Amino acid sequence: MLDADPDNSGAAMQKAALLENSPRFSPAPTPFASLAIHGAVLLLWLALLIQAFLGHGIKGWSVGIVYIFYDTGLLAFTFWQTWPLRHASRPTHQGGALPRITVIIAAFNEAGVLEETIAALTRQSSPAEAIFLADDGSTDATANLLETRYGLGVESGGISAASPAVPGLRWLRLAHAGKAAALNQALAHVRTELFLTVDADTKLAPDAILEMQSAFAARPGLVAATGVLTPVCAPDFAGRCFQWFQTYEYVRNFLSRYAWGRMDALLLISGAFAGFRLEAVNEVGGFDPDCLVEDYELIHRLRRYGYVHDRDWHSAALGAARATTAAPGSARAFLRQRRRWFGGFLQTQFWYREMVGNPQYRRLGTWMLPVKAADTLQPVYGICAFILLLIYILAYIFTGRMAVLIPVGGFIIGKIILDLAFHAWSIKLYRNWTGGNTSIGFGPALLAAIIEPFSFQLLRHLGACWGWLRFLTGSRSWR
Repeated sequence: MLDADPDNSGAAMQKAALLENSPRFSPAPTPFASLAIHGAVLLLWLALLIQAFLGHGIKGWSVGIVYIFYDTGLLAFTFWQTWPLRHASRPTHQGGALPRITVIIAAFNEAGVLEETIAALTRQSSPAEAIFLADDGSTDATANLLETRYGLGVESGGISAASPAVPGLRWLRLAHAGKAAALNQALAHVRTELFLTVDADTKLAPDAILEMQSAFAARPGLVAATGVLTPVCAPDFAGRCFQWFQTYEYVRNFLSRYAWGRMDALLLISGAFAGFRLEAVNEVGGFDPDCLVEDYELIHRLRRYGYVHDRDWHSAALGAARATTAAPGSARAFLRQRRRWFGGFLQTQFWYREMVGNPQYRRLGTWMLPVKAADTLQPVYGICAFILLLIYILAYIFTGRMAVLIPVGGFIIGKIILDLAFHAWSIKLYRNWTGGNTSIGFGPALLAAIIEPFSFQLLRHLGACWGWLRFLTGSRSWR
């Protein structure tokens, strides 16, 4: 049966589990290691900023040197951990029954893309048992589409019968309360071992669900997994430029997730296409409706709970589970997206600060989260380095002084060469990991590596700095 719980006991249990297991409600004392790591990142930035005014020669650009060394260190880590992918091939699936799975699509005013997303789900080699369209109070043509195209009908607050056009498709019609709340209400109706969250503008490859099911079947301790996403933007000039840059950004980021997964320290699971074990998610209280990045926060809570309660819980990035997803194709849309992402990242880092540097959480606490502590100020370092570079260029234009510009230029050129080499190598690794089904070319990737530090990367840092403002002001919104 898929009827709603009339006394809301499921929702009450979910909220109680969230209150019990989220450290934002009952924060543990912040250990000295966490204070020291976060404090060191801040104090180093202040010291380097002072050095910019007091230092002579290349010392005046110390903030840029530290920024380059930090980013290069992350590249070296990813290179080392992804080394096995140089001979990787598509996984082979063992025989036997696969775990049943439900897809949840949380949507708000997404009528223009829903039909393609649902069509991709109907073409799966291993179809989902049910598809719940969690309509978060849409005011566009969503209702008309669901009624006329799929034969669905339901009053506000209810769930429809299955569609006569698409087996298993149901409409959960909700009042507008945000993506996390929509996902939580849909969870109450899931009757399968696994569930997927799929954004309304995300189209799964034909074997995507099969790959998810196979991974969870092979690893009983796997509680969350992310598929690999390829960004798609509008076909105009601006959209093509943003798609170009974001494509290579996604390649690097997903390889990084694979690297952290090998360390059993993966925290970033993309809710646009993610698989979860239902029992584990319910046990920790579902999605947090007050977090800007509900998927990212949930993984922290799952992993924290697993260590505290001695559960063998893991997370993973699955190269063979692929999908395309809509990405921002203009500067304004991109900045708004990165503002929300980074603001939510800061929220989560603050709530889970007691895990940073804490050996109780093994490599997650002693490796991944200290890196995330450094990432809180990475965009600030990057913006400061760029501003100082502009000052040195202006000084050369008006005074002809090259004392600082020459060594600074040497560092920048060296960094570009390293990025070029990593970009070329990462394309090979990415093709092996995802099964070779990609149109990514080496030439455009290398060109992106040269241009990115002075264009797209700055825009990304600006969006993150805007995220700092959102975090400090306490603003929250799905959009």
